[in-house]
Amino acid sequence: MTRIRATAIGFVAVLLWALLALLTVGSSPTPPLLLNAICFTIGGTLGLIWTAATGGLGQLRGVRWQVYAFGTIGLFGYHALYFSALRLAPAAEAGLIAYLWPLLIVLFSGLLPGEQLRRGHFLGALVAFAGAALIITGGGGPGFSTAYLPGYGLALLCALTWSGYSVLSRRIGDAPTSSVAVFCLATAAASWPLHFALETTAWPQGALGWAATIGLGLGPVGLAFYVWDIGVKRGDIQLLGTSSYAAPLLSTLVLVLTGIAAPSWTLGLAAILITGGALLAARASFAN
Repeated sequence: MTRIRATAIGFVAVLLWALLALLTVGSSPTPPLLLNAICFTIGGTLGLIWTAATGGLGQLRGVRWQVYAFGTIGLFGYHALYFSALRLAPAAEAGLIAYLWPLLIVLFSGLLPGEQLRRGHFLGALVAFAGAALIITGGGGPGFSTAYLPGYGLALLCALTWSGYSVLSRRIGDAPTSSVAVFCLATAAASWPLHFALETTAWPQGALGWAATIGLGLGPVGLAFYVWDIGVKRGDIQLLGTSSYAAPLLSTLVLVLTGIAAPSWTLGLAAILITGGALLAARASFAN
């Protein structure tokens, strides 16, 4: 597989993640750990079926337990934080903060062997974080509410978790993509007992709620991980992280078009700043 093809495959995940916020809202009032459990059971089972059908089960026995632990912690942590953030804060605003991860991937990848951080990376970071600050403060207008701060904080942790997981995945590039199925099933196995111990059970409501939840398991919390794994391990990780700048714009646009988020200058400017920051960092990445 060529590097360009692997990068293109990885970008499919970005398109799927543009639906993550929409489907998460549609799955309400299902609590975060239960949503984790349901979605990863679906995504992991499908991955295991695909692995068996392609004769890859034997590869799984050769994967180190440290790799399985790393992948499980990454998937479990990111989605527990993301689902919690969108339950505690407005979906569009929390989603934009969580989508700082494309910029953070570009920044963190500069710490990898053979890479370096330039002035443009830091300028891009400042611009993007200005967008996040605009969301948190509400632009100084009446939209600001301290009640949403826990959700915004979880969204920021979410961005740090996924960017760190994505960059560190390059360091364990020898693990087959089929191992992602085990990550998903292990995440589900951890989420079920934690849900029953810590949360009040609330299943998805009606056909729409179940459709959103199953859609999460099939796409943004299913197929997306497998194609993303191929991209970050075999493709151009900086180009992939940079092209992911489309995620916050696409996600916000989907929420506005479906009526879940109301269009506003604060939301629009924040999306432009976060996306623009990623583009500035991208330009620095390709500078000679």
